[in-house]
Amino acid sequence: MITVRELSEKMEVKTNDVIKKLMTLGVFATINQRLETEAAQVVASDFGFELEVVAMYKEEELAVTKTEKEDPAKLKPRPPVVTIMGHVDHGKTSLLDAIRKSHVAEGESGGITQHIGAYKVKVDKGEVVFLDTPGHEAFTAMRARGAKVTDIVILVVSATDGIMPQTLEAVDHAKAAGVPIVVAVNKIDLPGANPQKIRQDLANHGLQAEEWGGKTIFVDVSAKKRLNLDKLIENLLLQSEILELKANPDRLAHGTVLEAKMDPKRGAVATILVQAGTLKNGDAFVSGLAYGKIKALVDDLGRRIEIAGPSTPVEILGLTGNPQAGDTFTVVENEKSARDIAEKRRLVHREQMMAHQKHMTLVGLRSALTSGSSKAKDLNIVLKADTQGSLQALRDSLEGMATTECRVRVIHGAIGNASESDVLLASASDAVVLMFHADADARAKEIADHDGVEIRSYEIIYDLIEDVKAALEGLLAPEVVDVIVGKGEVKATFAVKGGNIAGTAVRDGKVTRGGFIRVMRDGKSVHEGKVSTLKHFKDDVKEIDKGQECGIGIDGFGGFKVGDLLEFFVKETRTRRLSQSPR
Repeated sequence: MITVRELSEKMEVKTNDVIKKLMTLGVFATINQRLETEAAQVVASDFGFELEVVAMYKEEELAVTKTEKEDPAKLKPRPPVVTIMGHVDHGKTSLLDAIRKSHVAEGESGGITQHIGAYKVKVDKGEVVFLDTPGHEAFTAMRARGAKVTDIVILVVSATDGIMPQTLEAVDHAKAAGVPIVVAVNKIDLPGANPQKIRQDLANHGLQAEEWGGKTIFVDVSAKKRLNLDKLIENLLLQSEILELKANPDRLAHGTVLEAKMDPKRGAVATILVQAGTLKNGDAFVSGLAYGKIKALVDDLGRRIEIAGPSTPVEILGLTGNPQAGDTFTVVENEKSARDIAEKRRLVHREQMMAHQKHMTLVGLRSALTSGSSKAKDLNIVLKADTQGSLQALRDSLEGMATTECRVRVIHGAIGNASESDVLLASASDAVVLMFHADADARAKEIADHDGVEIRSYEIIYDLIEDVKAALEGLLAPEVVDVIVGKGEVKATFAVKGGNIAGTAVRDGKVTRGGFIRVMRDGKSVHEGKVSTLKHFKDDVKEIDKGQECGIGIDGFGGFKVGDLLEFFVKETRTRRLSQSPR
């Protein structure tokens, strides 16, 4: 994003002239104001320059380094990264503890406490990395920042309590992220446990068990009695094989920040997940607005290590500044490069602190489409209602509006007020929060205002449906129809230089030079084009009315025959309604 001063200096044009040119475009900018790329390109073009946009502060170069086409020969299998989600009190933490205690080495089993919010479990057939996130809020908050760290989600459901609101939220969050789900039915050792009912209930929400012909793996476990934990790990490794998870360990490391904090004794500390490459002591790195040089690597058991390969969670020391969860972590050539990138990022960040991302709104759908956004054809909705009946009726009505051109996707529907979690999901998925006889929590409103997420509240069901319908109609491509404004008949043909002219009697309406014309013969259209020549006797005229005769010429067509019927028409653009759109 270039400033007005920088643009004028590069073009060697007076700053005042650039500001005047911007004003003619409707952009009122000061000398130090940054310009949108499109505006800068238009201004440069008007002054006879071609503006080339290059990567900003190494962002693109680092992204290319991260996602560069790896040589398949260098890729090696890596352990899957698993996040455990589910309703509160269904045994997520107990399950994590049971897995960890079952699989730590013999000599380390006494009094081990988890050191960081992620750890590796080693088994005979391989390794699995578990992320200990505080529920789906953190999972979604990281996804909102563009982080894709989870390969598989374990959904923990209590066999005694059954499906709960947070269970369904976790399912919606995992589905929105496009991550495979493995269901762990916990507490099967308790009286009243009914694992089959869990399978039945989840099947109604799109998670069909494998034994019932579906694709979702279900494992009955007990964290307390440590039943079937090996089977769960085995299924995770099986799912990992299907996903063919691979990474190149022989390159500069990059990964994602899982959490960061300020330790009173050690200073800034971040937990990162290495996703590719090998991280070593002494590596220079940049992560968001922070940078540094690795002073120490600490694993999940609190031990100092020298290197960390792909799919390894590790705590790093040596940060200058504090990164945020979800920031990318990239190793660069040297500390100077890291410092330069971070400082320039901070400069831009400082200027843009008040400019938040604009999320989708019902009113803004049409403009999102005209700006070329690929998301505009889908309207994502987080739906909250007061009762299950209202929720189902609304969901059915909204999803039934889908056409081949645009559709409504209810990515999460639940009863109750809109919570912080709902707004985070809407922010991550570019969705609108619609509430029927419900309200938003204070914290949810605060986050919505901060992130620019639209929340709408309704008391009448038809108002909600009509608003969504009106928004979708703005997405339908307008209908272009031919309106006949005149008719004529060819009475004679005249050969002239450059083609034939049709001597025509105008029977109805009028004909206009430059207008559209259709030549009809035996009830079929022979040619469509534009009237290029229109003469009344020897004079060129703009239009001829009913009852008069004229000479008509069409560019690229001279095959008129006496008796041909001519239709003169205009093309009209009409707004389409949802009922007219093709299903």
